[in-house]
Amino acid sequence: MRFKNKVVLVTGSAKGIGKSTALEFAKEGAKLIINYMNSEKEANDLVNQIKKISDAIAIKCDVSDEKQVKEMFKKIIDKFGRIDVLVNNAGVVYDVPFFERTNEQWKRTIDVDLFGVYICSKHAAIYMKKQKSGKIVNISSSSAINTNKVDSIDYAAAKAGVINLTNTLAKELGPDIQVNCISPGWIDTGMNNTFSKEFLENERKRIYLKRFAKPEEVAKVILFLASDDASFVNGVNFLVDGGYQ
Repeated sequence: MRFKNKVVLVTGSAKGIGKSTALEFAKEGAKLIINYMNSEKEANDLVNQIKKISDAIAIKCDVSDEKQVKEMFKKIIDKFGRIDVLVNNAGVVYDVPFFERTNEQWKRTIDVDLFGVYICSKHAAIYMKKQKSGKIVNISSSSAINTNKVDSIDYAAAKAGVINLTNTLAKELGPDIQVNCISPGWIDTGMNNTFSKEFLENERKRIYLKRFAKPEEVAKVILFLASDDASFVNGVNFLVDGGYQ
């Protein structure tokens, strides 16, 4: 098992990609921290599921609030004594037409999707530097590269910032800490329920594989980057979109 006794924090891991990622880590022996903001029941259910094969705790934390983030890492160290992997997955998105979008929505998106990545990485790195080891995997989006939906303009801008931040952190935190990023395309999750069937079908046609990804397919790329299999991969953004035109 690639992550036996490794301590892994996946932010925003009560649902979707984060949940699948946490489960994949647990299957490979990791001890998990399930971070959530609003989904307490889902987080606790996931912890109970993971405890059948490994160890896990749930921590409520707004990743854009540095005080809360600092306290979250203190709890992690108090419980497990170390932090080996951070997956910056937490995010928000508001699909709102350009002229209807509020400044508050824009600021909240940037705070969670970009500033939250910076804050969590900073506090994880404090402990990883002491250990002289650690892996950080940031979750961006294909929207940062392919502008295919103007109703999430702030989300795309934040995720583009995550790609740039990844490269900067890799340079800043090396050689002890590796920092990489993935940019998923369309994923088959409940978040797609807000879109029309016609729109989703048109998007599927634009994907070379003619389907959306399963969350676990994205999770496995995250695990690769967090593992020793990617020991010489650093500062890289992986586009995980099945081919999209």
